[in-house]
Amino acid sequence: MREFKTVFMRGGTSKGCMFLKDDLPADRSEWDRIFLQVMGSPDPKQIDGLGGTVSSNNKIVIVWKSDKEHVDIEYLVGQVIVGKDQIDYKSNCGNMTAAVGPFAVEAGLVNVSEPITTVRLYNCNTDKLINVTVPCEDGSFVHDGDCRIAGVDGTAAELKVNFLNPSGAKTGKLLPTSQAMEVLEIPGLGQVEASILDVSNPMVLVKAESVGLTGTELPEEINNNARACELLEKIRGTAACRMGFAKDLADATENSPAVPKVGVFTAPVSYLDIADGQVEKEAMDVCVRAISVFKCHKACPLTSASSISVAAFLEGSIIYQTLGKPVSGKQNVRIGHPSGIMTMYPEIVKQDGELTVPGVAVQRTARRIMDGTVYIRN
Repeated sequence: MREFKTVFMRGGTSKGCMFLKDDLPADRSEWDRIFLQVMGSPDPKQIDGLGGTVSSNNKIVIVWKSDKEHVDIEYLVGQVIVGKDQIDYKSNCGNMTAAVGPFAVEAGLVNVSEPITTVRLYNCNTDKLINVTVPCEDGSFVHDGDCRIAGVDGTAAELKVNFLNPSGAKTGKLLPTSQAMEVLEIPGLGQVEASILDVSNPMVLVKAESVGLTGTELPEEINNNARACELLEKIRGTAACRMGFAKDLADATENSPAVPKVGVFTAPVSYLDIADGQVEKEAMDVCVRAISVFKCHKACPLTSASSISVAAFLEGSIIYQTLGKPVSGKQNVRIGHPSGIMTMYPEIVKQDGELTVPGVAVQRTARRIMDGTVYIRN
């Protein structure tokens, strides 16, 4: 048996294994074999590992101290693909990003300031900078607090995750096709209006009705709707081809399953969340269901929420055209998702006719669940 030190953490509405780079083999070609065994893949039940059978519970995060100027910590996220012998490193995980700050503090990788330590991160998946504010006391992360986020029971200390200049994370452009609205030709469906954005991670957005959904379905209802899932994967694959991530739909499914994400939306509407709680339409600005690695997410991936929030303020986007211009003075976007409401704070600036996104911030929480040694076969 081989053994590796790890910390199992929740970040936002995701969880996974945190590794110090120095605790892993210097030869990165060994990493995938290690991480797959850690999570118990490719077995879809993941019975022989720590994986939780859905994409949000199959995160690997590798962390190390940075030598870059104005950066404290660098990190790389691996998305273990459930049921496959595959790990995707193309995209960042915004929720696990929230865990990197507290992990770095507790690992002694940064100088601690009280009551708040700002950990300056560099994400190696997307070559982007993120600041995470971490509440600290007695030289360490404060776990307890009164911050509540949808999709997580109880309360914890508030972390503010601010994605700096997040547009063009993978394509170099806020609008990878240079259009706020696209008409995609989808086999078996015909023409579909969509917006393709790259904010923290690439995403394609369509109206829920375009694929026969209402936008209020719970994850299992969508996952069991074979027709809707097939169409959404075709839409995602078509967008992947438009952005240059794949040569055709089959290539997108096989080799780019996590990039882009795909989401459906509708106007605010009341619904029951996955815990049978009532979510009122007055509490949201847009109602969204996001698909992550072929399954409907039980909340909303944080990086997807970044794209959604920018789209809500972006004139010409499918959300803007469908729901209308945000009211004057509004600075946030409240996203209704299967677990409740997520509030995003996008900053959009138009300068010399060019749109820029200096930052997108969100409130998150994180918690150390377990630390110790994980064992794999030789």
